[in-house]
Amino acid sequence: MTILLEFREKLKMFYGKYEIYIRPFTKCIMAFLTLSIINSNIGFMTKLKNPALVVIFALASTFLPLNATLVLAALYMVLHFYAVSLPVALVALVLIVLMFLMYYRFSPKESYLVLLTPIAFILKIPYVVPIVAGLVGTPLSTVPVVFGIILYYLMYSVKLNSSVINNSEASNMLQTYTYLIDNVINNKDMFVCILAFSATILVVYLIRRMSVDHSWSIAIILGALTNLLIMLISDYMFNVSFQIIGLLIGMIISVAIAFFVQFMSFNLDYTRAEHVQFEDDEYYYYVKAIPKVSITTREKKVKRINPQKKMTRKTPLSMTEEIDLENELKNLK
Repeated sequence: MTILLEFREKLKMFYGKYEIYIRPFTKCIMAFLTLSIINSNIGFMTKLKNPALVVIFALASTFLPLNATLVLAALYMVLHFYAVSLPVALVALVLIVLMFLMYYRFSPKESYLVLLTPIAFILKIPYVVPIVAGLVGTPLSTVPVVFGIILYYLMYSVKLNSSVINNSEASNMLQTYTYLIDNVINNKDMFVCILAFSATILVVYLIRRMSVDHSWSIAIILGALTNLLIMLISDYMFNVSFQIIGLLIGMIISVAIAFFVQFMSFNLDYTRAEHVQFEDDEYYYYVKAIPKVSITTREKKVKRINPQKKMTRKTPLSMTEEIDLENELKNLK
């Protein structure tokens, strides 16, 4: 445990020292992953799939706020949809504008959740998003998470039905609109994920705010069980297409990542909890104080050993000096 605590402190020191470089690098990586995922899933416009263009946009994102990166990713997606069909691009644009209006109204500072949610779906660990959002966010974090879910399933729906959309004639534009909107609205998997993730965020947030010991650990476990229970019930009742084995593996990995986030940001020593009482003219206060687990990193001390001094050879005494020395000794006697 001591080794892990030392690693955490060193990691915090490293981040504090190089934060000015780490934050832009993180934004660059996130933008690169987001654009790469869009290209790999709905890469209908060949020009936008150019790796050099993706790298240029990712490097430009290092100097932009995350909200600007989110707008860039949305425009990237709409352009790919335009390569499939104009109605698809218009429907996607309207949905994205409506979601942006809701997003900027409730939680404009959590752009990373919108970007991370599709990435987590591609990595098969989407369940980590609501748990971590409940740990470090608020119930309003549901808005960007739901936004990310809708964007992912919008990409998935267009990718799945691209052949049908491409074969539709221009005169059947209204039919194309209806077909796409029905595929999005009637997507049971998407609505089950929205319900499960929203409930998980709320459960995790409420429990981790409690003053009970190990509240964050309890919140992680109960949040994961809530998510899993809703998924399993939905799979049985609504016949959604969740793979149970993949669901369990993804949930275990998500819980492990959530515990790592807890260890890095909220690690308390409950054995040294203190209860303090004090009052003023109007209230009587009961305070529970729990110290954070911290450890000072051991500094390596290098002991320098001076090089051995060369022994200087003494010159022998001269004859006169030896005689004078003998005479002095005789006089002393």
